Amino acid sequence: MFILGLTGSIGMGKSTAAVQLRRLGLPVHDADAAVHALMGPGGVAVAAVGRAFPGVVTDGAVDRQALGARVFNDDAALKRLEGILHPLVRRSEKQFLAACARRGVPLVVLDIPLLFETGGDARCDAVLVVHCRAALQRRRVLARPGMTEEKFQSILARQVPAGEKVHLADFVVNTGIGRHAALMDLKRAVKLLRTCKGQVWAPSSFW
Repeated sequence: MFILGLTGSIGMGKSTAAVQLRRLGLPVHDADAAVHALMGPGGVAVAAVGRAFPGVVTDGAVDRQALGARVFNDDAALKRLEGILHPLVRRSEKQFLAACARRGVPLVVLDIPLLFETGGDARCDAVLVVHCRAALQRRRVLARPGMTEEKFQSILARQVPAGEKVHLADFVVNTGIGRHAALMDLKRAVKLLRTCKGQVWAPSSFW
């Protein structure tokens, strides 16, 4: 089983790329979606997050806006939150990979926003980075509801610089030259990777 890591800095188009990869028939594990489930109603992280950050749980789910306000620009609080969530997301990832391996899936995708920042690239056979010019990235991000320049800069400060991600990548998809061109680049990468044999996946090393 070949494991492709999908990543890219905020606003680069990673979520759209993940949708397209699913449409191309690839199973995708979405780390962000896993976090949402963990902190949503009945999520297994709700109690632990509530203990670590009193007052952020409402009606059995974590209020993400309230939690965000607690960890924004507070490195210690953010590390405390990551210490709760990262092991649980990793467990979800392992379960996803094991299920795909049992079905004999030849190519899978791990969609991880902070792939390089957390060392997740070591768990991948190859990494695909989505990228666009900085001016377009900024315009996309600041158009998001509730986003401010301060928040944007704070997020960028916690991410590996976009240019470095491009340098580290095995594949780069430019999302700033049109959806069709980006899709063609994704299709070419997938066509090549379907012929590759993975070296990373081994249940004993993941569990």
